[in-house]
Amino acid sequence: MSAIPPVVTPAAANPASAFYAGSRAAQALGATLRGVDALSPAWGTRAALRLFFTPLPWKLTMRRPAVAPWSMSAWPFEGVTLASYRRADVEAGRPRVLLVHGWAGSGQQMQPIGDALAAAGFDPVLLDFPGHGRSGGWRSTLPQFTRAIHSATSRFGPWHGVVAHSLGAVAALHTAARGLPAKRLVLVAPSAPPALFLRWFAGSFGLADDASDRMRERIELTEGVPLAEFEPDWLGSRVAQRSLIVHDENDRVAPFSAGQRWARALADARMHPTQGLSHRRVLDDGGVAQAVVAHFR
Repeated sequence: MSAIPPVVTPAAANPASAFYAGSRAAQALGATLRGVDALSPAWGTRAALRLFFTPLPWKLTMRRPAVAPWSMSAWPFEGVTLASYRRADVEAGRPRVLLVHGWAGSGQQMQPIGDALAAAGFDPVLLDFPGHGRSGGWRSTLPQFTRAIHSATSRFGPWHGVVAHSLGAVAALHTAARGLPAKRLVLVAPSAPPALFLRWFAGSFGLADDASDRMRERIELTEGVPLAEFEPDWLGSRVAQRSLIVHDENDRVAPFSAGQRWARALADARMHPTQGLSHRRVLDDGGVAQAVVAHFR
């Protein structure tokens, strides 16, 4: 058997490389995946999906204790628990807003926007997805993100609005298309749809050309949801909520072009471009928080 060349797609052409191919350890892992995939595509697919479904860095690096007036609560969900955070100083009866993070993030990343919403008269609810933050489990999937949003809605909804970051934005769009009771949406740095990200993931490790297709087939078989339902073309005509898309023009994780694509697809969407805030700092920016508040008002 000939040696498998360690082909890794450059980060400039492949945003997934920022997550999966930025270190020697990741490159060594890629070599292992390529070797397993060459021996057995079925084993290679399973191994690739095991990594793909594991948030990196692990959730322990994102954990922080809730600081007053925020407090955490949890409830059972699909064999684990879901954690959420609310402010104890918010009066009952305020319009509620759900805030959800992206892949390898945590609900507490959304706290600066949540604080601004509380100051403006809203009742913010921050959610940790499975395998993230203080929720249970170590792995998760995009369809599971959507089910977690529906679970939080049954507990705290209906929503005046939803603020969602990165992959969480794609999950929020899918729930909106499936009848989520929310009046407005804010999509912060929305990621590319999952089929494209699967290709980026496979490319970042130099896997075989058909690896992303095999991964997609197994995800759809396991989750029972076609990944086509997470594409802009499918969601665009099914999401009726007025949407604000906040996206940094220099985002290297979720390209600005992805936000533009979502804006074109949605029936009622407006772009709010930023500069110099990257993929994560956009969540801490005071100007962004005020744009979110203005959209919900």
